[in-house]
Amino acid sequence: MSDWLGIMWLVILLVANAFFVGAEFAVISARRSQIEPLADRGNRAAKLALWAMEHVSLMLAMCQLGITICSLLILNVSEPAIHHLLEGPLSWTGLAPEVVSVVAFVISLLLVSYLHVVLGEMVPKNAAFSVPDRAVLLLAPPLVLISRVFKPVIWLMNAVANGILRLVRVEPVDEAASAFTIDEVETIVETSKREGLLFDPTGAISRTFEFTERRVREVALPLSEIVTMPVGATPADIEQAVRERGFSRYVVTDAEGQPSGYVHIKDVLGADDDEAAQPVPAKRIRQLASIYQEAEVEDALALMRSTGAHIARSFDANGDTTGLLFLEDIIEELVGEVRDATRRLF
Repeated sequence: MSDWLGIMWLVILLVANAFFVGAEFAVISARRSQIEPLADRGNRAAKLALWAMEHVSLMLAMCQLGITICSLLILNVSEPAIHHLLEGPLSWTGLAPEVVSVVAFVISLLLVSYLHVVLGEMVPKNAAFSVPDRAVLLLAPPLVLISRVFKPVIWLMNAVANGILRLVRVEPVDEAASAFTIDEVETIVETSKREGLLFDPTGAISRTFEFTERRVREVALPLSEIVTMPVGATPADIEQAVRERGFSRYVVTDAEGQPSGYVHIKDVLGADDDEAAQPVPAKRIRQLASIYQEAEVEDALALMRSTGAHIARSFDANGDTTGLLFLEDIIEELVGEVRDATRRLF
């Protein structure tokens, strides 16, 4: 083989090596959420890319096989050609043939290694990381087709690798991770805000992450801070409390001072004179939800939504009431201060 043919093979092998490196990182880095809509619209490249992301273990085996073959061929085909081309000019220096051969070998080895690392590895890797969604649409389809040609080989390689992993009690996966934990999402949001790509002027997004970590005991109000009505209170008493306090809901306590339910202003409005002087009927007193004080606030919200209760009683491990949790207080954890529409500002 001529020296210049070896140079041509160097270029071809560098391109092939770059393809496998780029495809490897693209399949790992691409976001499934960006590819699935294209696949649903019938985009064939997206469908193949999605298949590659769902069989990432086989794709990585194909990429590693391709990279290894290209790397070996580059050293065995291209390096001797460059070595021979350099011997001519170096012989003009008058150095001994043995020295010329060693110097030509070192230069050719360094040159081929540099081209291999930079053009065959770093450039495609950085490109795939920079535009993973576009890279996977471009590189995954030919990678899938090549993998089908070498399917028996890569299947055997992958089976052996997975078998070794299982021997050390590591369960291999076939699909690249496409979901994020709450901490990872929070990090993504904070990074996006810092880079100016996401704006959260009200702080609602940040409060959403804090909300998931809050406990009922951190949001519930102690009984001493709550305006309550005793059992036997009349509609007139409720209306008087509304005029004085402005709240729309009032917790009703039993003879022992423990919360037993609550009354909404609309439950007593319109009562005639006789009804206004009588205790609020039991059917008008709404039930409190009950939730453990160490439960997460989002669990309390789900419970209150399912029961239709606007107020929940929090209790400790002994079942004793520790406070009351209002629906608006939970909402405030997400969107900021919420003021009762009937509440007065003093």
